[in-house]
Amino acid sequence: MSNMNLNELTSKKYKKRSMMAEIFHHLSKNKGAMAGFIILSLMILAFIASLFISVDSITAMNARMRFTSPSAEHWFGTDGFGRDLFLRVIYGARYTLAIGLGAVTFGAIFGITFGSLAGYYGGNFEEIIMRASDVLASIPGILLGMVIVTVLGQSLQNLIIAVGVQATPIYLRMARASTLTVRNHEFVEAARAVGLPHLRIIFTQVLPNGLSPIIVTLTASLGIAIIVGASLSFLGFGVPVPAPEWGAIIADNRAYARSAPWLMSFPGMFIMMTVLAFNLLGDGLRDALDPKLKMR
Repeated sequence: MSNMNLNELTSKKYKKRSMMAEIFHHLSKNKGAMAGFIILSLMILAFIASLFISVDSITAMNARMRFTSPSAEHWFGTDGFGRDLFLRVIYGARYTLAIGLGAVTFGAIFGITFGSLAGYYGGNFEEIIMRASDVLASIPGILLGMVIVTVLGQSLQNLIIAVGVQATPIYLRMARASTLTVRNHEFVEAARAVGLPHLRIIFTQVLPNGLSPIIVTLTASLGIAIIVGASLSFLGFGVPVPAPEWGAIIADNRAYARSAPWLMSFPGMFIMMTVLAFNLLGDGLRDALDPKLKMR
């Protein structure tokens, strides 16, 4: 009887997990990744809370409440127009997260598609794609974003495009490198032998087997996209006023950095914590998806 119980415990211990379950298992053991997950969960709750905040509550001015320091009534204080900074920062979470997720999605769609095609087909097509990527990567991201927003106009959608375009070369190179490591494997040769179309082979055989480094890059790039978006807003190329995007809030209150430091500190802290959360989660994913680290 004791041997049967021992065998059952052993089988449960070494029961094969699915890929997603294995990733979550390793993430749960990574303290940094869990800290990032908790912070990111709080930011998502802030985003959900922002959906219940009216525009009037963040734009209404009150001259008698100008530059009120943080208190029980106004947790983050008020700005030069008497507007509640806490409501504006929480409302701004929707813009910051939209910029980060939207820009990464935009850049990933184009970068992964063209990078996979370049790595699979090779030859002149690869040369053209990679040289175009080099040209795009040689332009400073902030400068490129400013040019795109100037040409397209100031809006949230155009800011997402501006941030996504400058991030595209990162995903393109990563997708190309992943494709090069997989395209000559036996299962790809077998797919060619049975007559599958090349595009189907790329997106059903090659790309899914090289996704691990791409997923890590996507997660880590979210923080960079948020910083670039906030920087463009700080320079006046972001979401139009009176939208309280975090970078724009810092820009609007930089003249009061000494007299009312909370006006810059709180939105800056939210930017820092959001970027830190994505970086910690990206590091945890890298460790969870690295087979060498799993053996330790």
